[in-house]
Formats: sequence, C-alpha cells, structure tokens
Amino acid sequence: MAHNRKLVLGGASLTMARSNRYDIEVGMEIMDELEQVMHSTGYLENAPFKWVGLILRYGLKNEDEPHYQRINKKHGDLPVAIELDTHDLQHASRDELKEIFTIATLKVLVHVAQKYGLPGDRFAEMLRERHSARANHM
Repeated sequence: MAHNRKLVLGGASLTMARSNRYDIEVGMEIMDELEQVMHSTGYLENAPFKWVGLILRYGLKNEDEPHYQRINKKHGDLPVAIELDTHDLQHASRDELKEIFTIATLKVLVHVAQKYGLPGDRFAEMLRERHSARANHM
C-alpha cells in the first residue's frame, strides 16, 4: 500500500478491554499535526528510513521508551511501538485521549531523533510544554 505519510499511527489491544471510541479519529489528527512539524523541521531528511510507523499498544503500563523493529527495506518505514495503560484510555474524553496519544507519540519521535541523530528539538520542546502544562493543572 503506497502512501506519502511520514507518520502512521495504529493501535493494538493487548487486553480484552474495549478500545476508546475516539482512538482512530484522534490518531488521524495527531498524524496530520505532527507530520507538519516533521516537514517543517526536516526531521526525516537524513534519516535511514522514509517514515515512522508507530503502534500504540493498549496494555497495562505506560512506557517511556519505544520498542524498535528493523527498518523495513521494502516499505521504507521504521516500525516502533509503545505501550499505554488501557485504564487511562478506556474512559478518557476525546481531549484526554488526544493528549495521552500526543504525549506518547512525542516521546517516540524524540527517542527516534536521539537514536538516529535527527532534528528532534521541536518535538522535545512540545513534550516539555505538555509536561509543564500538566504539572500546572495538578
């Protein structure tokens, strides 16, 4: 399946819990928003892959670091995954779910940038902004 996306999000349940009904539409929004930043910062210009394929695993814990698979030579993607706690996702409002997914995606993009020497400063900045906004709400 050919596409010109630079960031593709998918979800996979690791539990029997029902997925949040907003997960697909929120994922699409995040792909659109963060892909623009990828373009504007030249994130992928010197990367050994053409796009990032991120699977959000709906599991039992919130991970800070992604799991990597080998770069897919055929499709040109870097497959990565990060686990999120289903308990946080199940009853989240649309806005809460978007925030959880955005933070997870930013963590992954920052980690990938560090691992592959890509320009991830803007994503790191966005992640810091989110963390400080959350700290101020508590």
